[in-house]
Amino acid sequence: MSFLIFLGLLVLVGLWLIGSYNGLVSLRQRCRQAFSDIDVQLKQRHDLVPNLVETVKGYAAHERGTLEEVVKARNQAVAAHGPQAQAAAEGALSGALGRLIALGEAYPDLKANQNFQQLQSELADIENKLAASRRFFNNASAEYNAARESFPAMLYSASFGFAPQEFFNLEEGERKAVQETPKVQF
Repeated sequence: MSFLIFLGLLVLVGLWLIGSYNGLVSLRQRCRQAFSDIDVQLKQRHDLVPNLVETVKGYAAHERGTLEEVVKARNQAVAAHGPQAQAAAEGALSGALGRLIALGEAYPDLKANQNFQQLQSELADIENKLAASRRFFNNASAEYNAARESFPAMLYSASFGFAPQEFFNLEEGERKAVQETPKVQF
């Protein structure tokens, strides 16, 4: 009788461990899917940038430095891999795009251009989707990391290859820009 109780407990512990392992696999897949969603949004953003640059070129030919900076930042962002590298490259691209969009204020004809307005609207939409995708990825990463570091998963997660998941964080320059109070001038 005690052997059957021991065997029953052993089966229950085994099922609990299997369920815990499968939960980690599921959460890791969720992180991968969330990161792929970010990649989709970044690809759309990267595809939009050349069109935006070409539209601005006709109106702001002497702003060549800004245009080249945007193209360079886009190429670096396309080549970046991993959450930290992509966050850094995308931060640089966001800054360059901000300067490019600011050119619209300096050139009223450009600002009134239908194509520029449409591209600017598409870029704003993509930026919103990117922010949502990053939040989803960071949430999935937090859930995965918490499950990975919880008992009993902490006993076997590292040995089965469940590495900690990095977050998609702001770079130091972006963090400072977010923390500064915006200046409003009339």
